Amino acid sequence: MTSSAGLASALAALVLSAAAMAHAEERDQGSPPFLISVTEVDDLKSVYAAVRSRDLIHARVRTPGTVASLGVDEGDAVQEGQVLALVADPKIALKIEAIDARIVAASSRVETSRVELERAKTLLAQRVSPQSRVDQAQTAYDVAVNDLRAAQAERSVAETEIEEGEVLAPTAGRVLKVPVTEGSVVLPGESVATIAAGGYLLRLELPERYARFMKAGDAVHLGARGLALPEAAAALTEGRIAQVYPELENGRVVADADVADLGDYFVGERVLVWISAGKRRAYVVPRSFVFRRFGIDFVRLAGDNGGVTDAVVQTGRVVPRPDGREDVEILAGVNAGDRLVQP
Repeated sequence: MTSSAGLASALAALVLSAAAMAHAEERDQGSPPFLISVTEVDDLKSVYAAVRSRDLIHARVRTPGTVASLGVDEGDAVQEGQVLALVADPKIALKIEAIDARIVAASSRVETSRVELERAKTLLAQRVSPQSRVDQAQTAYDVAVNDLRAAQAERSVAETEIEEGEVLAPTAGRVLKVPVTEGSVVLPGESVATIAAGGYLLRLELPERYARFMKAGDAVHLGARGLALPEAAAALTEGRIAQVYPELENGRVVADADVADLGDYFVGERVLVWISAGKRRAYVVPRSFVFRRFGIDFVRLAGDNGGVTDAVVQTGRVVPRPDGREDVEILAGVNAGDRLVQP
C-alpha cells in the first residue's frame, strides 16, 4: 500500500511537471524572451514654465473725452470689432449745434443768392440789367453753395468724432487688464483694455547650461496643474519647442513651446514641464514584462537551463514609444544580456 501511494504521488508530480513545462513552452512560443541591452534615452529635467499669450494687443482711445460706458471686464472673451467702451466729449455736441446753425444760415444765403441770380438773368434777358450784375449774382451764389458744403462737411467730421468715441477690439482674445473705469478722462492713444490674442504658449526660462541641448522641435511634457503635481512618469500632455531665443537673459536661455489645450489656463500660471537635457544610457524594457507583488517590482529572468527566476528590480520613469505603447526604465536588478519572459 505504501509503495502504491508513493508511486501515485510520483506519477501525479510527473504529470504536473509535464503540464507546467508544456505551459511554459506554450508561453515562450507566444511571446519570445526580451533581450536586455543598453539604450540611449532622453535625460529629462523638470523645470517650471509660465503660460504666456502670443500677442498682447491694446485697445486704444482715438478721441479725447470721458469714458461714458465700459462694456468689458478682466477675463472676458471679446471678438474682433466688438465695442469695448464709449468715450464721449460734451464739447462735440455743442460743436454740432453750432455747425447746424451755420448750415441753416448758409442754406438761407444759398436760397437768397439763387433768387437774386434768377432775377439778374431775367433782367439781362429783357436788356434792363448788364452782364456784370449776372456775374456778381453768380459769384455770390457759388460762394453761398460752397459755404453750405463746408458746413455740412464739418458736421460730418464732428459725427465721425462721435463714432470714433467707440473703442473697438482690434482682435479676438481674452481681456487681461482694464485700466480705466466709467468717468475716467482719457486722451488719444491711451489704452482702455489689454487683450491676449493669438492663443497661449509656454515660456521656458532655463539655466544657460541647457542652451546647447535645446532646439526647435524638441518634445516637452506638461504636468498636471496646481501644487499637487505627479511624478514625471505621469506627464499629461506633450508639446514641442517652437522657438529658442538667441539671447541669454540674466544667465538664462528663453524658449517658447506650443502645447494644445492651454485656453483655460491663467496667463502667467506656472506649470511643471520636463525637457530633454541630452542623452544617457539606460536599460529600457516593455512595461508588460514588469509585474508587481507585495508592493515590489519584479521581472522574470530566463535561465540557461530553461528555468525562470523572479528578480527584484527598481524601476524608473516611463518612456513613451512612437506606437503609443510605454516602456519602463530599469535602474537596478538586471544586467545587459539578461533575457526576460512574460510573467
